[in-house]
Amino acid sequence: MRTLFRCWIIFCLIFTVMPRVNAQTVKLLTLNQLDQRIKQGRDTTYIVNFWATWCAPCLKELPYFEKLGANLKNKKVKIFLVSADTKSKLEKAVIPLAKRLKLKNEVFLLNEKSQQVYIDRVDKSWSGALPATLFINKAKRKREFYEKEFTYAELLKTYNSI
Repeated sequence: MRTLFRCWIIFCLIFTVMPRVNAQTVKLLTLNQLDQRIKQGRDTTYIVNFWATWCAPCLKELPYFEKLGANLKNKKVKIFLVSADTKSKLEKAVIPLAKRLKLKNEVFLLNEKSQQVYIDRVDKSWSGALPATLFINKAKRKREFYEKEFTYAELLKTYNSI
């Protein structure tokens, strides 16, 4: 009986002290909220990737953003993965995909009513095609927008150049 009790105590301690596995959550995000997040980091580089669950090139490059985030974890870099899916896809497509891919970077679903308004607000050159990525280096006051699919090497090169 004592052994069983000790095992139970050890089991409880392991699961209360051990860091929790962070199941990916996906939050709704407006462009105003995104702007506020970016304003917070004076010397931080932000990489904002716009993607969708139905976009094959987007899904192909998501692991590259994850690898970049892992390799730059000791740098002042924030990677935001912003889904352009509709809100109706949040529970059925976006969250399951984020969990399946075990995404560690912050994942959001864009919560804007007018697609054309947010497209123009992100970058005037954006046609609305996905994937699209915005790089912002606050320290150097640089901002670059790309409407293309990235390889890992291209992502790293672009990060290093900004």
